[in-house]
Amino acid sequence: MEYYLQLVINGLVVGSIYSLVALGFVIIYKATKVVNFAQGELVMAGAYVCFSLTVQFQVPFLAAFVMTLAFSVVLGLAVERLVLRPLIGEPVISVIMVTVGLSSVLKALVQLLWGTQLRAYPQVLPQEPVFIAGLPVSPVYIAAFALSAVLFLVFSAFFKYSRLGVAMRATALDQQAAQSMGIGIKNIFALSWCIAAVVSSIGGVILGNINGINSQLGHLGLKVFPAVILGGLDSLLGAALGGLIIGVLENVCDGAAKDLFGLGGVREVAAFVVLVVILMIRPYGLFGTKQIERV
Repeated sequence: MEYYLQLVINGLVVGSIYSLVALGFVIIYKATKVVNFAQGELVMAGAYVCFSLTVQFQVPFLAAFVMTLAFSVVLGLAVERLVLRPLIGEPVISVIMVTVGLSSVLKALVQLLWGTQLRAYPQVLPQEPVFIAGLPVSPVYIAAFALSAVLFLVFSAFFKYSRLGVAMRATALDQQAAQSMGIGIKNIFALSWCIAAVVSSIGGVILGNINGINSQLGHLGLKVFPAVILGGLDSLLGAALGGLIIGVLENVCDGAAKDLFGLGGVREVAAFVVLVVILMIRPYGLFGTKQIERV
C-alpha cells in the first residue's frame, strides 16, 4: 500500500508541473484561440537558460531564476512580435503550423548551444527527505507542488479581478467586440505569450532541479496536451486539475504495470489513451466551454 501511496505523491508533484505548462496552453488559447505546440520548447529554453546562468556563469540561483523570468518575457515578446503578429487575420491552422515550426527552431538552437547530453542542476534545497504520512518526500517535490499551487491562485485572481485579465477574457470571447471597446488586441496577444513563456520557464527550472535537463525536455508539451484536453482548453481550473490527474494516472499505471505484470513504458502511453477516451466522450473537457453550432 505504501508503494502506491508513494506513486500518488510523486504523481501529484509531476502533475503540478504539468499543470504549470498547461496554464501556458490555456492562457494563449484564452487570448488568441491558438493552440501553441511550442509550449514544451518554451519549458526547455527556460530550463537551459537558468542552468547556464547558474552553472556556467556562477550566478546565484535566485538571481539566475529572476534573470530567467526576464529572458522569458523577452522571448515571449519576440515570438509574438516577429513570428505571430504578421499572421493576425490568417487562418488558425496557419498559426498552429507556425508554432510547430517554432518548436523545431527552439529545439535546434538548444542542441546547438548546449548539446544533447543530460545536464544536472546544483542542489538548491536540502536533500534530507520530509516525512508525510510516514512516507519520505523530497523537499524539492514539496516546493514544486507549493509553487504550482501559488501560481494557479495568482493567475486565477489575475483573470478574475485585474483589468488586464478581464481584457484578456473579453478578447478571447470576441476579438472584434473587445477592440471596439478600446482594448488593444495586439498588446493582449503579446501579454499572453509573455505569461505563457514565464510559467513554462518556471516549470522547466523545477523539472531541472528534480530530474536534470536534456534536449528531449521539449517533448513535455505533447505529454501535457492530454491534461489540457481533459481540463478544457479555456479553463484555468481545468488545466490545474487535468495536470494533477494525468500526473497521478501516469505514475500509478506505470508503477502498477511494473509491479503486477513486469511491464515498462506504460507511463508514455497512459495519458494518450485517456486523451482518446476524452475526445470520444467529452471533447470540450471537464471544465471547458461547450459550444453548440446550429445549422
